[in-house]
Amino acid sequence: MQKMKKLRACVFVCLTILVASCGSERNGAIVVGSKNFSEQALLGEIVAQHLEARTQRPVVRRFYLAGSYICQQALLSGRIDTYVEYTGTALTAILHDPIQSDASAVFGRVRSEYRQRFGLEVMPSLGFNNTFAIVIRGEDARRLNLKTIDDVARYAPEWRAGFGYEFTERPDGYAGLARVYGLKFAEPPRILDLGLLYRALLDKQVDLVAGNSTDGLLAARDLIILEDDKRYFPPYEAVPIVRADTLGRYPEMRTALDELGGKISSAEMQKMNYAVDGEHRDITEVAHEFLHSKGLD
Repeated sequence: MQKMKKLRACVFVCLTILVASCGSERNGAIVVGSKNFSEQALLGEIVAQHLEARTQRPVVRRFYLAGSYICQQALLSGRIDTYVEYTGTALTAILHDPIQSDASAVFGRVRSEYRQRFGLEVMPSLGFNNTFAIVIRGEDARRLNLKTIDDVARYAPEWRAGFGYEFTERPDGYAGLARVYGLKFAEPPRILDLGLLYRALLDKQVDLVAGNSTDGLLAARDLIILEDDKRYFPPYEAVPIVRADTLGRYPEMRTALDELGGKISSAEMQKMNYAVDGEHRDITEVAHEFLHSKGLD
């Protein structure tokens, strides 16, 4: 197990070096990063466009940087200045703290520790909580009267599960979920690209997946989110994280990011995600429309 941890650490370091070697020089620009799924690129684009409008500075986009570990290392190395993280992920995957369910306590802990340990500032929440969502087909939910994750436990031995790689590895992911709910599936969970999770579920290649509560396709397909009745998952409020030295150089950046606080509801995020994933619209256009609707362009 220790060797595997060391191997993963080496992989992360190598990927970080690769990220650091890419892209042009800053030339005084603010660099905005994102993780590697649609919502993250959308949030990155919203932040980037708003910073361009409010700071009058050039903004470099460095999106799709794999997961939280890579984005964190890119921040610490100075290759990016900001990206949007989720408080529960910061708490468990980066700080390695125990899971907590109180949103304000989690936010306070993350903000304090990020400032002290890393020299990073955690800005106010954008307004929505994107928790993990354990999702099944609507037809199965109705046929078996399934409403909660606990309800699924007795059927799990006959079911197949599909998860993204990060969900299988992180401390608030599959291992803890299986332990808390007593989940045992017919075979080891399949590791799927995040963009293929719902397709695999709808095509009956798997029977249960771990998505995100703001995924756009959830509102457009016959899919059901199971209630986390044992409150396993912590809150995952979306918060911009910024290098403190960047805020020192560009103090107008703090004002701009504060303006985004509380502006995105869960329903609005899900709608924007569907515009990109379901309607295949351009992220730049969707971000601009959102900012215009809020008077932030």
